[in-house]
Amino acid sequence: MKIYLLTHERELDRPTNTGRLALDVGGDTEGVVERIVWNRVAPCPKLLSVLKAPNTGLLYPVAEVPGEEIALADCDQFVLLDATWQEARKMFNRSPYLHPVKRVALNTTAASRYALRRNQRQGGLCTVECVIEILRSKGRMELAAHIQAQFDHFNIR
Repeated sequence: MKIYLLTHERELDRPTNTGRLALDVGGDTEGVVERIVWNRVAPCPKLLSVLKAPNTGLLYPVAEVPGEEIALADCDQFVLLDATWQEARKMFNRSPYLHPVKRVALNTTAASRYALRRNQRQGGLCTVECVIEILRSKGRMELAAHIQAQFDHFNIR
């Protein structure tokens, strides 16, 4: 299983970026999380290869843009847009290479606990919360708990 964070360049230096937290814990120690910096006109060849794999799901609200869905259980690779909600919407809309990718939905009723940014989408989760939910759904409870503990500490700034 692999989780790719497609990160908007503005997120790279933001101290409130939770994708960095997921990468620090899930990338360095486990190799499960990897970052690819988003580029609208020249996407990374690795990203294009990942997006073409049949077991890849794009975690993006189907309610925002209709598309074909794939069950979370059928995914081995996940692509998450690591940005603010406004930036993520622009990333998706401006990246035609993302449009045909099957969408995967998280079935969670938990509300976001992320408190460091305003203007959060109702019912939406931040990047690290999505990573935690994916890990839990894939049976990676220990790693999910470790990242959750780091997020809890990070979130009280």
